[in-house]
Amino acid sequence: MNSKTGMAAVKAAGLVDTLQGPGPFTVFAPTNEAFAKLPFGTVDTLLMMDNKATLTKILTYHVVAGKLGSKEIAHAIKEGHGKAEFNTVSGGKLWAAMQGMDLILTDEKGGTSKVTISNVYQSNGVIHVVDTVLMPN
Repeated sequence: MNSKTGMAAVKAAGLVDTLQGPGPFTVFAPTNEAFAKLPFGTVDTLLMMDNKATLTKILTYHVVAGKLGSKEIAHAIKEGHGKAEFNTVSGGKLWAAMQGMDLILTDEKGGTSKVTISNVYQSNGVIHVVDTVLMPN
């Protein structure tokens, strides 16, 4: 993840070892500002040990198996006639589409998030920074 809040969440959910594993993974990493958009108190509540399962589900919803850079995502959007569907590690679905020059992700609740930084390649995958936390059903 690309933020202090995101890293705290990853640690609280016990996902550090998973995300440092061999992968490959594509991570749509919310910024601190993305977490700040959540209703007041949501992050603190999610970081409580009692909410580990919910936090894990939300975080793994931001992860897709495989190494999907911008080219691969653009190809999937083209193949999908303007919309690509991705299965997340949590078992949910995310949809990607272009809005002008912006790559927009849509979550299962209908919320959207814009990729603000793409193609941050890591040894085990790629990170795309997003401006809004994506929410599974």
